Amino acid sequence: MRLWEPSTEVVAKSNMNSFMKFVDDHEGLGLDVFEKGSYFKLYRWSVTNIPRFWMHVWDFFGIKCSKRFETVVDDLSKFPGARWYVGARLNFAENLLRHRGHEAALIGVREDGETNAMRFLEFYNEVAAVARGLSESGVAAGDRVAGYLPNIPETVVAMLGATSLGASWSSVGTELGVDAVVDRIGQIEPKVLFTVDGYLYRGKAFDVLERVSQVVERVKSIQKVVVIPYLSESPRIDGLAEAVLYPDFKAREGGAIDFAQVPSDTPLYIMFSSGTTGKPKCMVQPAAGVLVNQLKDVVIHSDLKRGEVITYITTPSWMMWNWLVSSLAAGGTVLLYDGDPNYPDWRRMWRLIDEYGISIFGCSASYINLLRGMGASPRREFGLESLREISQTGSPLSAEGFKWIYDEVKRDLHFNSISGGTDINGTFANGSPILPVYAGQIQSPSLGMKIMCYDERGEPVFDREGELVCEAPAPPMPLYFLNDPGDEKYLDAYFRYYTHKRVWRHGDYVIFHSDTGGITFLGRSDAVLKPSGVRIGTAEIYSIVESFREVADSLAVGQEWRGDQRIILFVKMAEGYVLTEELKNRIKQALRERASPRHVPAIIMEAPDIPYTYNMKKVEIAVSNIINGRRVTNRESIRNPESLDFFEKAAEILRSG
Repeated sequence: MRLWEPSTEVVAKSNMNSFMKFVDDHEGLGLDVFEKGSYFKLYRWSVTNIPRFWMHVWDFFGIKCSKRFETVVDDLSKFPGARWYVGARLNFAENLLRHRGHEAALIGVREDGETNAMRFLEFYNEVAAVARGLSESGVAAGDRVAGYLPNIPETVVAMLGATSLGASWSSVGTELGVDAVVDRIGQIEPKVLFTVDGYLYRGKAFDVLERVSQVVERVKSIQKVVVIPYLSESPRIDGLAEAVLYPDFKAREGGAIDFAQVPSDTPLYIMFSSGTTGKPKCMVQPAAGVLVNQLKDVVIHSDLKRGEVITYITTPSWMMWNWLVSSLAAGGTVLLYDGDPNYPDWRRMWRLIDEYGISIFGCSASYINLLRGMGASPRREFGLESLREISQTGSPLSAEGFKWIYDEVKRDLHFNSISGGTDINGTFANGSPILPVYAGQIQSPSLGMKIMCYDERGEPVFDREGELVCEAPAPPMPLYFLNDPGDEKYLDAYFRYYTHKRVWRHGDYVIFHSDTGGITFLGRSDAVLKPSGVRIGTAEIYSIVESFREVADSLAVGQEWRGDQRIILFVKMAEGYVLTEELKNRIKQALRERASPRHVPAIIMEAPDIPYTYNMKKVEIAVSNIINGRRVTNRESIRNPESLDFFEKAAEILRSG
């Protein structure tokens, strides 16, 4: 079902149109943005002429560098291992700090309403002061700096201060507990740790310094702790070893920043896997590759214009934080919201959209489904005149979720569902402001990402379920994993599923649609259900079950049962509803009629909550392990680990019959 078509004006003014003209001027491809199929013509060229495409992306954005690259990519046959923008010397922070005007760069909004705004010139000076403080603390290129921080402007400042020196940055949100923090930053051995004295969530203040003290005690590499006052103007830090308050740490006069010019493959970010199956993997990502790819995502695909306000519901634990702050390089104003986006009620973010004139609003599928379950209707209560795009990621969203956006938010709006991963700090599939939106489909593959859907034999397929793969290297792919001799974990994670082909298998179950060019995501392929050996994506079930107004959320797992597998469906009820036999029967009937008899669960149970990672993905594997009597490791990687208590009790009932 087609839900939206961009107007002629939107297409003409889009950054995609500008990029098409830029490429066409150099390549003579005959691209015409108003010609049907023009996007897919550009896409096909981008994945068959990979070096030239990524050269044009670099030039289109005018990447600031002290030395241009000698070679775009050294060898595409090295997969993994291809080196990008060989010979270039640049600085990531310099590119994000290229603007110096008096327009707003960052707007920090706390849950209690307190705000902290920085204009670009002020922002630059703040980064300069922090960079000077880090330099005086002995931080230099090759070192690592970490943040244990909420979603506030100072987090961005600290990141850019570190990367301006050529150091690597890694961050976790203050919502993580001590063990989860140590499991992550303990592996990267940072020299300096930025943190806060506490944070707010759902109207309550939470102290962080006691946790920080335990972290510092266990992570021996930390030589200095910089505490940003958040709950108090003068927090007590005398009991914290090597601690200094942020105002005292900053140099009095930052001056001009001496941006360290580093090789293109210098480690920029160290990102962490979710950690639901063991200690999180540390993915080391390159400065140039991440910068160029994120600008492609944010500016060309998401169509961010200079001066527009963009926000995402995220924390520094999630790659969408890194993705969001790249908007600064385009001159966008980044609004950082810290707190529960539904406190004191679901209207919180929509008020901010009207108050700050937000143009692009990013959220997760779980956020949309929560509002759907509440019966919320933003368009009935807010003007939303500035809002022209909603970006959604984290997990697949059903066709009904897409339709809710157009029915209850805004008719004329680009709903830009995207999918990629922490692994690449960007997208494999993305939207396009020049394409129509179809219910339940991401609009297109991302430019330059040679993705395909493979069947069980490793053959390309359309219009049926299969594995998402990437058939060629791309600039943002990890350089390596930390603590991974011989790249064994790296190869196991992505390259050893198909033994006869060297492709990146991403772990998503998808359908590539031949008629629209769009892609439907069906959930993580490692959570695929296999009743009687038939593969079923969990998102196929969720899209139907969560269309019931009585259901707020759901989770499906397979239980090994009498030599086969049976589907167990857990549903979290919307406020005011209970799970009745009559509703169970209606759910089963809908699954049978709208999907297949194979999709019908053997048992439906009501759950008080559904577990999620900090990256807003349903924790199907942990629940599957519990139901099948296997051990669950690393509960601290789960946002709401207490929710697992119910599933442990449910497992006893299910195993008994």
